[in-house]
Amino acid sequence: MENLGLPDLASEQAEELCAVAEEAARRYILSKVPGKKIERLDVSAEVQGTRPVSLEVDVDVGLSPTMGDFDAQHLADEAVKESFKSAEKYLREMACHSQR
Repeated sequence: MENLGLPDLASEQAEELCAVAEEAARRYILSKVPGKKIERLDVSAEVQGTRPVSLEVDVDVGLSPTMGDFDAQHLADEAVKESFKSAEKYLREMACHSQR
């Protein structure tokens, strides 16, 4: 991720970044698959470092057998991409506020 001109992240900001990333992944999954068809959904996000910030997101989804040939791995990969988009947006907004 490019340099956004952020100050070092406080622990509360790192926690919020993780929450934003996790929520985005969950929202994405639930926008594509009905909740009743999800047997397992584990989402975790971890921030390492403060400068540069390193974000790791892991999505593990298990779908009901009634979903047939639905590609759960592709769904998980796309959810990770969405979580990074949301995390970047959060960081950009933070950078704008810190420059004021």
